[in-house]
Amino acid sequence: MEKTTFIGIDLGTSGVRAIAIDTAGKVQAEASTPLPEPLRNGSAIEQAPKLWWQAVEAVLDEITEQLDSASIHAIAVDGTSGTVLLSDEHNKPLTMGLMYNDGRAVEQTQRISELAPRESAAHGTGSGLAKLLWLLEHDGKNALRAHIQADWVASLLSGKPGICDVNNALKLGYDPVTRNWPEWMEQLKLSTGLLPKVVPAGQVIGPIRPELAERWGLSGETVIVSGTTDSTAAFIASGASQPGEAVTALGSTLVLKVIAEQPVFAPEYGVYSHPFGDRWLVGGASNSGGAVLRQHFTDEQIARLSLQLKPELPTGLNYTPLPSPGERFPINDPQLEPILTPRPDDDVQFFQGLLEGIARIEKAGYDRLADLGAPYPVSVRSNGAGAVNAAWTRIRGQMLGVEMLPATHTEAAYGSALLARNGASAV
Repeated sequence: MEKTTFIGIDLGTSGVRAIAIDTAGKVQAEASTPLPEPLRNGSAIEQAPKLWWQAVEAVLDEITEQLDSASIHAIAVDGTSGTVLLSDEHNKPLTMGLMYNDGRAVEQTQRISELAPRESAAHGTGSGLAKLLWLLEHDGKNALRAHIQADWVASLLSGKPGICDVNNALKLGYDPVTRNWPEWMEQLKLSTGLLPKVVPAGQVIGPIRPELAERWGLSGETVIVSGTTDSTAAFIASGASQPGEAVTALGSTLVLKVIAEQPVFAPEYGVYSHPFGDRWLVGGASNSGGAVLRQHFTDEQIARLSLQLKPELPTGLNYTPLPSPGERFPINDPQLEPILTPRPDDDVQFFQGLLEGIARIEKAGYDRLADLGAPYPVSVRSNGAGAVNAAWTRIRGQMLGVEMLPATHTEAAYGSALLARNGASAV
């Protein structure tokens, strides 16, 4: 039977999701399984990598029961950028996975700041490189390879460790412009072979391991394709593909990305660029977003109040909706105070005022990206929990002054399935 199915796997913070599509992009099957909360101890946030693999096995068990397994042509995996672990010569984890928001590598961050150019994505405790240095100093004995979350899972599927996609490699210090590990990293004296070979997202790595093909009834010709970061996968899923097309992620935070012909780097505003085929995704992330709304309203209240919004009648409230003091983009001010007063007695007015405030931050964010050299959006698609709020979309459209388009799909796993399809088809 001709192989016509492609699977994308999204390693999320709360669970793992898989989506299978056909050659036309139509969803054929879906599966998901939860992950336990990462272990937290102050600034240390970690998770056992075996949990990721067990969850991947679970979703593939489920999804292959829904499909003719012989039709599966390719699989790609996305994950959280900056989540790092070390493995031995057998690809067995030697450490916990330090999660993307683990903040313990303070001393290592200072060391990197003395070496790395300002435009490098390796700055900050959130960087994969800072976490890698911390792991090497604390648990690095006998470590052979450094992994980002997605590439480690892909290596278990393919049996070919030591290969990472370019998007996930950025926070490890990889230079996306020269497409090399930069010379300044030589001063870190990392052991030979520790850093992965970096390939474009959507490139065939190799066939799936024979024992896994047998387990799931796959053809021995089923291939593993290099994945990407979860946010890039979600962008791919949206359907945006041309310069000036943008996607706003309306999750707990507000993340903006727009397609540009040239990269833009402005780390003082948290603005970085990811390779996107022969173009670039330029983006930044504000601390504003859904987390602020949930400080004041439950999900049930949000749903009820959303039905009573009047986008055509602005409230006149000039809020700066932040969950706590401090902002990183489009204003870089660690002490910026939230403005959530005056609060009207009418909850609908207050709720709409918050949504208008977040929309103003979105507009200021795209203005900032344009000031730095990216195109101002010609259209905006949305994903995340807030994307389904039609009244908020109208508020945002009025504020942005551009066409608000529906996303083709909002799941990162769908974007990874497209990578699997496109990568396998290119061979």
